[in-house]
Amino acid sequence: MDNSSDVMATAELLTNKLAVWDIEEQKKIFDEKFFGKYIEEEKISYLQLSLEEGMILLERDHITILDKKKKMTVKTFYSLCCKMDPEFSQKYTVYRDLRNRGFIVKSGFKFGTHFRVYNRGVNPYKSGSKELKEHTKYNVHAVPENYAHSYQEWSRYVRLSQNIRAKALLAVVDEEADVTYYVITRIRP
Repeated sequence: MDNSSDVMATAELLTNKLAVWDIEEQKKIFDEKFFGKYIEEEKISYLQLSLEEGMILLERDHITILDKKKKMTVKTFYSLCCKMDPEFSQKYTVYRDLRNRGFIVKSGFKFGTHFRVYNRGVNPYKSGSKELKEHTKYNVHAVPENYAHSYQEWSRYVRLSQNIRAKALLAVVDEEADVTYYVITRIRP
């Protein structure tokens, strides 16, 4: 079903990310929904959306995605994302679950995880001093239920999370696409 009245923006696929070029459309997606981040490269600027952000906006009929000027369907875009990112399936399942619960979800790449999560209803882009800004509530790492990991990997992840005063969560996606969240903490004896 095409709800073109709900479409807020058109995004163009650029390798492994999406770009919204129109300034008014950028504002609708960024200011109203807290999706994306602004990118300034040389003489161009655009709103960049991650694959997960693009997928949920496409599923909700809020954006149109173009690849070489051809409109993509949800199924085609999902398949392409899975080819580009072997972890996309579990990452997107967790991303969608968190967004459906009302959380604001951003990339956690620089913190060694998949997502940074902010409380429901907060503006993660509040301006002002550092004390006034909203802080990441959770660092969330999405894994399939048969995932194997090293203790060193989780130690780094927990320490990075604690350094920014965030809880480290492990989001385990089972074969039925249900998500179970586990808090990982470091205990000092």
